[in-house]
Amino acid sequence: MAKVECEYCHASERWQYMAFTMDHLVPLSYGGSGGIENLALACFPCNRRKSDRREAIDPVTGAIGPLFHPRRDSWAEHFLWSHDGLSIIGRTAIGRATVEVLEFNRERARLLRAADLEVGRHPPVGDPRELASR
Repeated sequence: MAKVECEYCHASERWQYMAFTMDHLVPLSYGGSGGIENLALACFPCNRRKSDRREAIDPVTGAIGPLFHPRRDSWAEHFLWSHDGLSIIGRTAIGRATVEVLEFNRERARLLRAADLEVGRHPPVGDPRELASR
């Protein structure tokens, strides 16, 4: 079985209760196309929370900036896993704003990650982990 992950929070589709959906990176309401270059695979919670947003407020600086864009941005540049593997930490303004808006660290997501961690399914291979404990 091919490894299929949400392009935002890196949840595995294999262990979710519903199939992932396609997110329009640039929403149709903002002139985005329905072409493959404008689509990202997203879990239902990420897709629903992103909605038609393209920007958000960085909780550290208060500045408005873009959300993470899986075709333009590198996940490892903008995010990393906490030392315990249960939370996604935003490394940049883009990462921090995306973590907040998409609620990457909501309780249910953290509980699923904890269960997956116990059986060796988490964090996804290749995702960076924070070295210092938090």
